[in-house]
Amino acid sequence: MADFSIGLSGLNAIQKSLNVIGNNIANAASEGYHKQVVDLSPAYFSSQGSVIIGGGVTVQDVRRSIDTLLEQEIYRQQSVEGDLAQQQNTLQSIENAFGEFTTDEGGLGSAIDSFFSSLQDLTLHPNEQVWLNQFVSEANAMVSQFATLGKYLTDLQSQIRLESENIVDNINTLAGQVAELNDKIEGIELVDGNANAMCDQRDKLISDLSGLIGVETINRAHGVVDVIVGGIPLVVGSTTSELDLGLTDTGDLGITIQGGAMYSSDFEGGELGGLMSLSNDTVSSVQEKLDLLASTIIKEVNSCHVQGVGVSGSFDNLIGWANTSGNLEDFADVTSGYVYMRVTNTTNGSITRTEIPVMQGTSSDSLTDIVDYINANVSHVIASVNSSNQLSITADAGYEFDFLPAPFSEPLAADTNFNGTTDPEIAISGSYTGDSNDTLTFTVQGAGYVGNDSSLKLYVTNSSGDEIATLNIGTGYSPGDKIQIGNTGLYITMNSPTTGADIADLVNGDSFNIDVFNSSDTSGLLSAVGLNTFFSGSSALDIAICQDIIDDPGRTATAIGANMNDNDNIARMLNLQEGSISELGNLNCGEFYRQLVTEIGQDLSIVEVQKENVESMLVNLTNQQAEISGVDINEESAQLLVFQQMFQSIAKYMMTVNETLKAIMEII
Repeated sequence: MADFSIGLSGLNAIQKSLNVIGNNIANAASEGYHKQVVDLSPAYFSSQGSVIIGGGVTVQDVRRSIDTLLEQEIYRQQSVEGDLAQQQNTLQSIENAFGEFTTDEGGLGSAIDSFFSSLQDLTLHPNEQVWLNQFVSEANAMVSQFATLGKYLTDLQSQIRLESENIVDNINTLAGQVAELNDKIEGIELVDGNANAMCDQRDKLISDLSGLIGVETINRAHGVVDVIVGGIPLVVGSTTSELDLGLTDTGDLGITIQGGAMYSSDFEGGELGGLMSLSNDTVSSVQEKLDLLASTIIKEVNSCHVQGVGVSGSFDNLIGWANTSGNLEDFADVTSGYVYMRVTNTTNGSITRTEIPVMQGTSSDSLTDIVDYINANVSHVIASVNSSNQLSITADAGYEFDFLPAPFSEPLAADTNFNGTTDPEIAISGSYTGDSNDTLTFTVQGAGYVGNDSSLKLYVTNSSGDEIATLNIGTGYSPGDKIQIGNTGLYITMNSPTTGADIADLVNGDSFNIDVFNSSDTSGLLSAVGLNTFFSGSSALDIAICQDIIDDPGRTATAIGANMNDNDNIARMLNLQEGSISELGNLNCGEFYRQLVTEIGQDLSIVEVQKENVESMLVNLTNQQAEISGVDINEESAQLLVFQQMFQSIAKYMMTVNETLKAIMEII
């Protein structure tokens, strides 16, 4: 009977092997399937004396042909590839949105260039309505481009958040399926069953997981695999820890275990890792830089604009915008300084200038304090602040006000010290180009009559005593002619009185002072509260042209000179085009934007190269996997022939044994 048992063991081994081969061939194209192999070994044997008698063949196991380390490396590279693919798609979208040639109108860079070009044109025609209209139109085109990009990036962040939530839901679903299969696999293998098909299903789910988030796997007894993501045990045996998406303390996109309070952004890999990196780093960085560019243009243009006037002249009323707070310390761009307000009597042309302290003590730390100071110290204007923290200033009838930094056209009587018989008439004009507000002192050197005495000069110094210029007002000077005062941007005219026949004479040591202003608002208050600003808003999304400018382009503040017909304020604003700005890394606006677009392109190129490398690596890894775990039809067919011949040989063997037994029985 032992001879029959040998044959039967062979037939059993052949049957199981043929089943496995058939299953391999049937699943040759099944994704995630690992080739199965039958492990055969000699069966129990016995010995009779010195003769060892075999016991046939036994099927030890039907195992999957798998390299665990290779599989884990594939998971890791799939996570990297999913991350980079997500970044590549989004960066391509951002690059297209910022592209300069994707529309007939061009991009933001072209709009910025056109804005400054129209400003340059306006320098030649500062008081002509057609050029003012063109400038406002180009400014509006730039604002529209900022708003379009700002909205795109805001919507993109919302889209990333929504897509991340969907991916987290998918991760939780896949994790639950992995845990369920772990439970079934463990139950089968505990009773020596075969759960290879379930293991393939479970590993396919883990592979899908690796495309969504970076995973680590830990193989445990009875076919169970634990899954770790970002240090969180997502799957442990048959239990799962569901993930939840939210914001970290710093406002970044983060993940925690459902029900947890602390969100972490320290997750890498997979589509979710790519989305988190985009949201927290790439897109937010682009958004911050675009907002910085917009806010810088707003701030720099407004800081010039609030000090000037347009063809519409000075103001009888100004109303700022609503603010969330009336405390000046809550305004990011307001610092300790002064605002200099001019009030003009429109009947006789007399002008007074008042210095208004800002954050110079507890009595100047709020909008209410500013209002109280103006009402107490500035004649012929009334200031107020409402419940929305809007500052408004209104002039009395017959008066106007402005914030021109222009020096007074002549020195104040209190600032003069003349000892001659007849005092000269002095006229100051131009716009001061110094770095800071100052007081210039003019001291007479020599003595005699203006325009006649060769020794007569004016020695000009600043408040630090530094020499600014020495001006000839003696022989060779024609009274009434303008003399440039060094490199200050100012001019002085010395003349005799217009009444009588007296000739102005000067004594050595005579002097007079002139207050000069680089800025009539050293605190930044006016632009912060929206008084006489060109732009409103603080970011790319909300930048806009102030409504009073849209209603009347003549309100565009082109002039800062006392005569209000110069283009000096335009020149100040034009410095933005070529001048370096510290907030922009010492670049000008155009350079900063071009650098931003270049960085987007460079980031995309880097990601594309990295993705190509990872894809190439994945191809090599999957080829190795195919060699180990893939089904080779030719190889399986060859195995079929082997087992077919084995079956025929076993059958012949058993027939021979049967015939031998019959013959023995007949003899007996």
